[in-house]
Amino acid sequence: MKKETLFARHGFLQSDLIDGLTGEKSKIGTFLQGALDHLTNNLQLSQDIEQDAWSEALEHASQNVERIGGEMLIDPTKQELPLAELDRYIRGIVRWLNELGIHTTGCCDGHNSRPAVVHFKSHLTNTQIRILKACTLPEVKIRIEGKRAGFYYNPGEAHKLLDIAERLFTLVKDPKNIIELEAGFFKSKMIDLLSISGASGNERRFRNYMRQKLNSLTDYTYMDRAGNLLAYLYCGDGPTVLLSAHMDTVEEFEPGRIILEEGTTLTSSKGILGADDRAGIAVILETLSRIGKTNFNGTVKVALTVKEEIGCVGSRAIDPEFIEDVDGAIVVDRRGKRDIVTSNGGVSFCPVGYGELFEEAGRLAGMRDWKMTAGGLSDAKVFASYGIPSVNLSAGYWNEHSDLEVVDYRATYETVKLVEGVLNHQLIPFKEENWVNVI
Repeated sequence: MKKETLFARHGFLQSDLIDGLTGEKSKIGTFLQGALDHLTNNLQLSQDIEQDAWSEALEHASQNVERIGGEMLIDPTKQELPLAELDRYIRGIVRWLNELGIHTTGCCDGHNSRPAVVHFKSHLTNTQIRILKACTLPEVKIRIEGKRAGFYYNPGEAHKLLDIAERLFTLVKDPKNIIELEAGFFKSKMIDLLSISGASGNERRFRNYMRQKLNSLTDYTYMDRAGNLLAYLYCGDGPTVLLSAHMDTVEEFEPGRIILEEGTTLTSSKGILGADDRAGIAVILETLSRIGKTNFNGTVKVALTVKEEIGCVGSRAIDPEFIEDVDGAIVVDRRGKRDIVTSNGGVSFCPVGYGELFEEAGRLAGMRDWKMTAGGLSDAKVFASYGIPSVNLSAGYWNEHSDLEVVDYRATYETVKLVEGVLNHQLIPFKEENWVNVI
């Protein structure tokens, strides 16, 4: 493992070795130098260092550093952290949390048998909670209670905490990396959706799976006569917003296929990937899971449609009572990234003012290149035919309906951020009658 990475996983920087103004190393620097000296005495020190050898060197060095009695005896805003006295799997997390301004007062790594715990000096802000959650792993659950965070891992897997430390360090280097980290966490949820086949007319298994998901995220779900899965979530008095994607894929998934990953791109080892439109559904699920943290007041309705790939059959036969009070629809079923589809076949189906709301949300989210454009047939055009202002947003996939289909899960996650921004800034008003006719 590269030295910088290994250092970061255990809470060290190369610069810790530099002497201070008085010519003396910090306690952290002394600890690090002791580990390097032990490693040099026992192994040939190179750019790459073995994890086990490094852990043994740190354990040896920790015995030779002046101790003050534990982390709870120091104020991390005024004094140096006693890294040598912290449990080996948690010290990296604690160092980087403090570097990020999330000050701690105590910790324990759980000793490979219990949850790890970190105690904080103050209650965490929403931004600090976001940082913690972005840096955890799917296999490590985090629970924040008061001034305490618990990290729940499987027995014998305390080393997973080192992965979290490494992720925190990327934020120390550049806070903008939080989007990359959150997208990586989001990826595992998308892969789950890509694991269940369901071609047009055969959506039952996937619909049952989605009903379980929506039952935990919404107030009420039901299936209409067309087979669409519909749901409501009340979030206060305000406009009603429809989130929609389709459940069917153009064909069944190939048996035994594998989801391959390269960078932020996912593809299938054989046959279609199915990101059209599993990516759109992933956006909706993620949005629902976050909506409680936004300023949105109103009702969210969800329509997961069937048979979209064979002529938008599901949306054309949707329960009319379900959509009669919808003030604006957001469909997520467009290839590529940062497109806001408002027309089809050279004919606009969406009021310009409604499309501009999404361009504004992109600007507010720091993604200024979300732009209105033309696109193909989708459920958005069908909803527009019912008099509902509608857009179709990019979901981050390319080459749909082919063996070359790919999805960039970071681009998909950026769509989550866009939709979240639209709701958070309360950009969709109650439906204006003049929107129906002004294109």
